[in-house]
Amino acid sequence: MCELLAMSANVPTDICFSFTGLMQRGGNTGPHKDGWGVTFYEGKGCRSFKDPMPSAHSPIARLVTEYPIKSEAVICHIRQANSGAVCLENTHPFTRQMWGKNWTYAHNGQLKGFMETFPVKLHLPVGTTDSEHAFCWILDQIHYQFGDQQPPACELFAFIASLSERINQYGVFNVIITNGESLFAFCSNNLHWITRRAPFGRASLIDAEMLVDFKQETSDKDIVTVIATQPLTDDETWHKMLPGQWQLFCLGESIACGQMAVAETSKAE
Repeated sequence: MCELLAMSANVPTDICFSFTGLMQRGGNTGPHKDGWGVTFYEGKGCRSFKDPMPSAHSPIARLVTEYPIKSEAVICHIRQANSGAVCLENTHPFTRQMWGKNWTYAHNGQLKGFMETFPVKLHLPVGTTDSEHAFCWILDQIHYQFGDQQPPACELFAFIASLSERINQYGVFNVIITNGESLFAFCSNNLHWITRRAPFGRASLIDAEMLVDFKQETSDKDIVTVIATQPLTDDETWHKMLPGQWQLFCLGESIACGQMAVAETSKAE
């Protein structure tokens, strides 16, 4: 299995603290050694860093931990390959353009028979993973459903939740998607989130000797939500999502949620 990390914030915020913990799981404290990637949004633009090397030993990952890029939306992924070769084109997150916005997607899990059952026509994959194929299929379905007119965020992502439920029937589909404004998370079997707001406290990473006093790094108006496969800190209360649950965040706040049906086979690790 891979691991996911994402952030939604109401002010430009760096993710150095959380990413420092996650990167250790890529070949050091965890087995996810088949590449890593992160995408930061800055206004309508986004910048991505990817490397098929283990994140724990990647000079590029070290750069990201030391370079505090400020963003309101971030998606990260560390990979343990089960579909497609270990190479740059198969490294998450994947990004495509739709409605004049950059859409970014990362997936944790394995899908069996999905690529053969659900072909894509409009958004063709670059790599060979089931993950990227599922992303392209989602974008195709959004185009068929809404055409050139983008609907309100809650309607759009409720539709994506229904698509996620269909994909989840073919295996495990923990997924995070953002268009730079809204951040969507669907839980198949393992996803957690936490919202930090005033009064801020301290937090210690599980995978690295690092402690941060958020009160010294934030203002009273800051709201930051972090989503991760597994909690990254051991002295905070993380919310564990239920199988089939989805959450939609904007500027750090939860703006919509729902519960979809999940087959028993997809709940197992």
